[in-house]
Parts: sequence; C-alpha cells; structure tokens
Amino acid sequence: MGDCGAPGDVNSNVLVAHSTGDAQLDKAVWQWLSWDKNQKTKEQIESLLQDGKHKELRDRLCCRLSFGTAGLRSAMGAGFCYINDLTVIQSTQGIYKYLERNFSDFKQRGFVVGYDTRGQVTSNCSSKKLAKLTAAVLLARDVPVYFFSTYVPTPFVPYAVQQLGAVAGVMITASHNRKEDNGYKVYWENGAQITSPHDKEIIKCIEECVEPWNGSWNENLVDTSPLRQDPLKKICDCYMEDLKKICYHRELNVQTSLKFVHTSFHGVGHDYVQLAFKAFGFQPPIPVPEQKDPDPDFSTVKCPNPEEGESVLELSLRLAEKENAKVVVATDPDADRLAVAEQQENGCWKVFTGNELAALFGWWMFSRWKENCSQDADVRNVYMLATTVSSKILRAIALKEGFHFEETLPGFKWIGSRVKNLLDNGKEVLFAFEESIGFMCGTSVLDKDGVSAAVVIAEMATYLEHQNLTLARKLVEIYEVYGYHISKTSYFLCYDPPTIKRIFERLRNFDGPQSYPRCCGIYNVLHVRDVTTGYDSSQLNKKSVLPVSKSSQMITFTFQNGCVATLRTSGTEPKIKYYAEMCALPEQSDRSVLEEELGKLIEALIENFLEPDKNGLTWRSV
Repeated sequence: MGDCGAPGDVNSNVLVAHSTGDAQLDKAVWQWLSWDKNQKTKEQIESLLQDGKHKELRDRLCCRLSFGTAGLRSAMGAGFCYINDLTVIQSTQGIYKYLERNFSDFKQRGFVVGYDTRGQVTSNCSSKKLAKLTAAVLLARDVPVYFFSTYVPTPFVPYAVQQLGAVAGVMITASHNRKEDNGYKVYWENGAQITSPHDKEIIKCIEECVEPWNGSWNENLVDTSPLRQDPLKKICDCYMEDLKKICYHRELNVQTSLKFVHTSFHGVGHDYVQLAFKAFGFQPPIPVPEQKDPDPDFSTVKCPNPEEGESVLELSLRLAEKENAKVVVATDPDADRLAVAEQQENGCWKVFTGNELAALFGWWMFSRWKENCSQDADVRNVYMLATTVSSKILRAIALKEGFHFEETLPGFKWIGSRVKNLLDNGKEVLFAFEESIGFMCGTSVLDKDGVSAAVVIAEMATYLEHQNLTLARKLVEIYEVYGYHISKTSYFLCYDPPTIKRIFERLRNFDGPQSYPRCCGIYNVLHVRDVTTGYDSSQLNKKSVLPVSKSSQMITFTFQNGCVATLRTSGTEPKIKYYAEMCALPEQSDRSVLEEELGKLIEALIENFLEPDKNGLTWRSV
C-alpha cells in the first residue's frame, strides 16, 4: 500500500505486555491502535486489550462491515465491524479508488455528502463528523465535494447527485434504526442506491487500502478547501419546485380547513415538510413540539420507527385531538419514510400500514395521471413498481387499468435502478413502494421519500374531504373495485446468525434433501421461490426471475388458498421478518372471513416453519 500514510503513535509496550497469543488478532489490534486518531474509540480498544477481553476484541476487529439493503449499517463504536471515524475513512478511500477507475471525469463532476443528526458521545461519533471525514478523504485527493452545510433528508442526496451531475453521493444515516446505530448509504451517478456488482467491487477496493492516507483525518478541509461547495439552497429550492409537478389541486389546498399534525421523530424532517406543504399551497402542518428538533437520543419514543404504529405516535395523536386535526403524518428520523394516521368517526385513530397507503397512493397517482394526461397518452407506457414482499394491490390495479406493474427484490436500491432504466427507455413511472412505509411519488427522486409522500397524502385527504370521503373510506372503495388485499407483516428478533441459517436450511431440506415444504399445517403450498438459491417452482426451468441474492435469506410460499407469504432476514437489523397477504378477487368481499383465514395461516407459518420456542426467537414487542 504505497499510497498510505504513516501509522499514528502507538505504545508498543502496551501491545507486547498484552499480546493475545493470536497473531491475526494481534495484527488487527496493532492496526487499530496505529491508525485510529479518535481518542475515545482508541481507548475502547486499549481498555479491552488491557482487560484481556480477547473474544470481544476478536468480534470487533476480525470482521468487516459489508453492504446490505441500505449500504453499510451498524452500531457506532470501536472496531472494524462498527461505524466510526476509521471505518468511514476506509470506506471512502475504497469508494474513491473505485470511482477513480470508473470515471475519467470524477475530478470535474464531484461527489455529494449529506448527513442526519445522529451521534454518540461515548465514541465521539456523530453523523456530521463522519460526513466531514468522508469529504476530507475526497478533498485531500482534489475531488470537488458538494457538502451540505446542515442536516438534510436522505432523499436530498440522490436528488442532488442527479441535479448536480455528480458521479456519486453518500448519506450518513441509520434512518429509523435504534439510537446506537449509524450508517453509510451510497448512491451512484443515476441517483439510485448502489447495487451489485458495485457493492462487491467497492468492498474489494476498501480492502486494498485500509490504512488512512495523508489528509484523510483532516475534517477541517470542508471549511477551508476551495473544492467544497454548499448545495443546500440550490437543492432545496429545486426540490420544492420539482415537487409542484405532482401537485394537482392547489386551489383546494389553499382553501381547505383540514388540519394536519406532523412529527419528525426527533430527526431532520421538520423544516423540509413545512416547506413542502407551503409549495402545495397548504397552511403549515402543526408540529409536535417535543419531537420537532433533532435529538440523537430520540428521548420521547421507545424506538424511532414510525412503522411501529400507534405506540410510537402517542404524542402526535394526542396533539391532533387537542388541535382538532384529522390526519397525522410522521416522517422517520431521516425523512425517507412516512407513516399516516387518520381519526375515524368514532374518535379512534386508524394507523395505515405501508400496504394500505400504497393502495391509496397507487389509486391517486393513476387517477391524477388519467385526468391530466394528453389525449394521445398510452396507458401501456405507464409503470408502477413494488418490492416482492410488498402487497400485490398495484398488480390488481394494473391488470384492470391497463398499465404495467413490476416487482423487484426487497430494498429501494432495486426499485431506483429499475425506474431509471425504464425512464431511459421512454417509459413513464408514476409510483413505487415497499411495504415498510417507503414511497416514491413521481420520479424526481429515485428513492423513497417521506417529504413528498407527506404532502401528497395531505392533498389526497383534502381532495377526498371535498367529496365527503376519508382516506379510510376511500381505501375500502379501492379494495371493493380491485379486490381485498389484506396483509400482515411482523418479525422476530434473533441475535444468533447460525440459528437463522439453520431455520432457512431446514426449509430447503424439509421432507428430505433439497425438498421444500409441500404444506404448512393444513395449508397446501402451490409454489416456492427461494431467491437466495435462485429456485422457483412456478417457472418451467425452475429458476427465479428475480436476481439471485445469496447474501440474505428469502423464501416465498404461494398457497392454494390465494395467500402469499415470505420469510426473510433483514438487511439492516437482527430480524427474521414475515410478510403474508391474502389476495382476493373483487367478488370476495367478506373482509372478516379473509382476515380470519390469514390469521390462521400466519399461526401455522410461525409454528411449523419458524418454531420460535425451539429456536429462541423473541417476538416483536409492540
């Protein structure tokens, strides 16, 4: 590694006096103590070494971060498998090397860096500091960097990459994860998150140059380098202007008496959602004062994930009742996802699932297109997309209305890349989603976007109120026209990777070697698709149409009763998730019968396939 800087000061006596007796571990400890200039994380490793905690040292230092569904994501703290100053420097050096090989104009086009408001005092680690170090690595190598002067929603980074013509961008965020975590999300020049093979190639480049270069630790470069620009005003103004392309009823928005409450979950969303409502002609939504400002401890919620429902929306709902606001919109801490609740006639609140919101968004975006398209517009040129674990409701709407529907692997990185490909081929994409409350309305941002989704749902609610309808009532109408799609998604926690692997391997060898289950309790299995291995029993050649994804576990079962159920591991958390949906025809309108059938099938799925008691799985706590 001739390109690498000199090691930092390290007390060799400490290393000699506390040798672990394991050459690989001793080398990793030496590297960490030589390279890390963050006093807090350096002390964490020194302390473990002096206390003889070799197993924890091995866990922290003898494996590396790898790209999952949302880039690099882990707890903040010391070690090569954690998010910290050193691992972010190493990751950026690898990205620099990869981009330099791929783009001859890298140093003309530049790179975008954004960040949220996470932080951890014990590791002297914050999103802003990690962003500054990301920028420093590139600025020290004469790469122009568009570095946001303050925190921004995650969607602003992919939007800026496209608007500014940059070769790539990074967002420092762990989205809705617990407060201990942080992450490093990478976007390619097309404005979509990186997919294979870029992720694998970047990891190789990181491993080629793990020692920090001269200048990589100079976080002050963002304040002194002439190559650093602040894109905040330009990107914010352009984004809000582009947002108006999906505003269809400005006059209604201006006049409405409907009130909205917004919570930003102690994250970045407040200022940007206020601006989005203004762009649509609305009065500003009422903010939840205790959750309006950034707080890395997320001190008023048990977990900062609005997907958890009513239990984490308590402050928003109480404020809405006090203010007589009928709709609550909640953006997660990095404002790329959206939860929605609506007060019903009986005073109770309905918190919509991601799949229910997708039914509403799908109906809305198509009906607005139909009403506003030119006379010669061809519905066959129109597309909507969803990840394969999400509701099939868009497929039902597409079949009836004549547009195209496509599925992708889980993770918005797959949706973003496919949407760009469709746009480049002259297609029109109206909407895409994943069931975990991630929505893409329009194509200004090729990623999920809670800011735009919040204001679109507000306009939808306003339009429906004008027709004496509510979101909940419209949802029932959509299901009556296109068929009920009743879904349930939940998860189990499992902190033991071998147990997770054993559960999925058992399903692949259920009735003998390479034999998937033919039934689940009393429910017969019609088809099995395993994207981890590339198998699909519904295809003539038995090969999955979706790309093989060996890095994560995912098996989908289609049952004879019309239910589709998927078991998969999370790309960002220690979870086994299940997704189950009853897809009924329009004439099957007895919702309670469908719900009962779905509930029984899920019970059978958990008991027969996951065996939580035997495997020590912890049920999701609500």
